[in-house]
Amino acid sequence: MIALALPLLAFQTPGKRLYVEPFATKSGSDALRGELISELRKLSGVSLVASASDANETIGGGGEVWVKGHRSLNPRSGPSPSHGSPVYGGYLSVELKDANGVTLWSDLVTPSGDGDISKDLAKRIAKHLSAAVAAVHPAEPVSSLPQPELHLKGAGATFPYPVYAKWFANYRRANPSVEIDYDAVGSEGGVKKLLAGEVDFGASDSPEAVAGLGGDPAKYLLFPTVVGAVVPIVNLPGVSGVIQFTPEALAGIYLGKIKKWNDPVLKQANRGVNLPDLDIVVVHRSDGSGTSYAFSEFLSSASPEWKAGLAPKWPVGRAAAGNDGVAKLVKEFGGAIGYVEYIYALNNHLSFGKVRNAHGQFVEASLESTAAAVRSADGASLTSAPGAGAYPIASFTWLVVPAHIADASKRTGMQAFLRWMIGPGQAQAAALGYLELPKEVIRRQEAAIATLN
Repeated sequence: MIALALPLLAFQTPGKRLYVEPFATKSGSDALRGELISELRKLSGVSLVASASDANETIGGGGEVWVKGHRSLNPRSGPSPSHGSPVYGGYLSVELKDANGVTLWSDLVTPSGDGDISKDLAKRIAKHLSAAVAAVHPAEPVSSLPQPELHLKGAGATFPYPVYAKWFANYRRANPSVEIDYDAVGSEGGVKKLLAGEVDFGASDSPEAVAGLGGDPAKYLLFPTVVGAVVPIVNLPGVSGVIQFTPEALAGIYLGKIKKWNDPVLKQANRGVNLPDLDIVVVHRSDGSGTSYAFSEFLSSASPEWKAGLAPKWPVGRAAAGNDGVAKLVKEFGGAIGYVEYIYALNNHLSFGKVRNAHGQFVEASLESTAAAVRSADGASLTSAPGAGAYPIASFTWLVVPAHIADASKRTGMQAFLRWMIGPGQAQAAALGYLELPKEVIRRQEAAIATLN
């Protein structure tokens, strides 16, 4: 990759003056920014200018490009740095912000094929941005509900933690008198704290978390926040291709029945991939987790030996706490497989497999394939959604809030944040790999927020 020394540029469309900020400094980010600028030059009605002071909106972000393996130049030799061409992985994440720093739109893309990764990512972002710019409108002001000095405490899922951390920080900037702390201890731990009265709200990826931990569901409201995807991450030295998993294969691996990477079940779904004669090191969560709930719900669709739960009974494997812990453990052991939320795989440069959906397609996680799952799902569960192109291990994630909040200031503050979350907050989700809530879900939440008492 060649770093490009480029001036700070902006582009302008009718009524909009957009500035391209320097990207976050990571491997390949200069090249990504340079390619994006080149693609923006091709858009009709777009002109690049050199002055940030003339902009009323900005495009910022970042990304990375890395070598995830090598493709063999000789069919008889295994892929290695000395015997093959590099295979790149990467992503590009951007946000469109107004003059006040409010996010109006965001996006994240991963490579759609081989070739020039930076150019591929830039083309896709430019295409999405071109479609979005016409539809984006200035953000509505945050609710004018009274905002007393307030400190809210929450705890729970690590699955949505990246977007929650961003939300709570940005909400504090817009509302300096409100501070929201969040302890990412896992769904089970967070809901337990809520039931014990130790926090003001919990967070879980399981809609059954309250009842499963002995609480009364009638006393709590669940507010969907975003949609995310759970991906099977793998560490297979020398294998550069994307591994394809059937539901039966994943169920068998986590039951301990499929022990080798070159097992016939895996080879059948990965013809043309030189799977090694290597032991599979299974990694799972040690804590009660909504990520585990979504993953085990998917496994239960393939095998009656599995039952969905925050803390499933794992017959085999090594345990790690949180999505970060699973990602780190998979990176440590050659032959390892684990499951994490989509953004954790990208941030840790881990390969993640395609999964066969109910339509019979092997699909890779992305914002597009997650959206396809939402469109075709029937009800709250997105697992194994039947639509074409749907990624099959997707899930809503929820904030769990007491239906009755005796402290009036906390009740008002919680309502104000929830209204912000389903409004301006949604535009910030895609840059971190989460999908915005469907409009019909947001409409239902608007009514539910009003019922807090």
